[in-house]
Amino acid sequence: MIKRNVLLNPGPATTTDTVKEAQLVPDICPREKEFVGIMREIEEGLVKIVHGDMSVYTAVLFCGSGTINMDICLNSLLPENKKILVINNGAYSSRAVEICEYYGLPHINLRLPMDRQADLDKIEEVMRENPDIALVYTTHHETGTGLLNPIREIGALVHRYKALFVVDTTSTYAMRPIDIAKDNIDFCMASAQKGIMAMTGLSFIIGNREAIEASASYPKRSYYCNLYMQYEYFKLHGEMHFTPPVQVIYAARQALKEYFEEGEAAKWERHSRVFRAIRKGLEELGFKIYIPENIQSGLVAAALYPNDVNWNFEKIHDFCYERGFTIYPGKVENMGMFRLCALGAIDEQDIADFFEVFKAALHDSGVTLPVTY
Repeated sequence: MIKRNVLLNPGPATTTDTVKEAQLVPDICPREKEFVGIMREIEEGLVKIVHGDMSVYTAVLFCGSGTINMDICLNSLLPENKKILVINNGAYSSRAVEICEYYGLPHINLRLPMDRQADLDKIEEVMRENPDIALVYTTHHETGTGLLNPIREIGALVHRYKALFVVDTTSTYAMRPIDIAKDNIDFCMASAQKGIMAMTGLSFIIGNREAIEASASYPKRSYYCNLYMQYEYFKLHGEMHFTPPVQVIYAARQALKEYFEEGEAAKWERHSRVFRAIRKGLEELGFKIYIPENIQSGLVAAALYPNDVNWNFEKIHDFCYERGFTIYPGKVENMGMFRLCALGAIDEQDIADFFEVFKAALHDSGVTLPVTY
């Protein structure tokens, strides 16, 4: 038996033993036909999760964490003499701005409040005033706060202005149901350690084949992180251009099998009931949650630190960690908060068990309950 930890951080997520064990396979050269078949199987499964038509969409796989997807889309999909609009209302959209700055990509950083959904009127105003915007980038779920952006409405607006819509779905893919065509998405992305509940080291971009092929003529800004080069190589050979994370890919294949066995609706309902249990537990202890319920993702609750001299996040974290539960700090500058996340192979009972430990941690630290502000 493998010791089971309940990870309430925003990824990597708690995995099943069967996913872990799927990595224990005979050594194989990734250029073998057998392994190529596994790669094709994974590509099809990843597109299927977002209800994509394989004749229109594909999945392009890379080694790396979720940030590699952001880098690839931003540097690969921008035509010459065009601009990127980053709809920025959180830490992960801010990271997209940093990527644009590092590459020197022409961009507009549309800064919006972090506790509100993106304003469609402001987005349209910027697009109307900047007809050279060719790519609009946003984050579906700002994991730092739990905010959910209205991607379907944003995507419809972006397409009216003939731009590509790229969405960071790292923390919603394979959790909240997504339909890539109905949601007006041209490119979305995730990594294996999040929604499909597999292992770190494998990331993937699901996107429009025609748009990828059009990007072949765009300026080349990276060698390893070029979307078209990886797409073309996989199309021709069924392989990554460079060495893939072999064992991690076996784990991803098993995780996809388990995803489809559970089913999209049942999996989302499980995440939803876990989140409801998290929210209820926090509210019963008096914690304030940063994002209003009506615009939350249903996956992450960011709770504000209480006004108590005995509150010490590190001490409480360590108490919980020693007992098999991981909690995570917040992602908003100058605001003390911690996050509890409904990701991974967990259910309501895990949350009930966690709150017993969490309450013990608060008592051990001398924090007054219910907490006060």
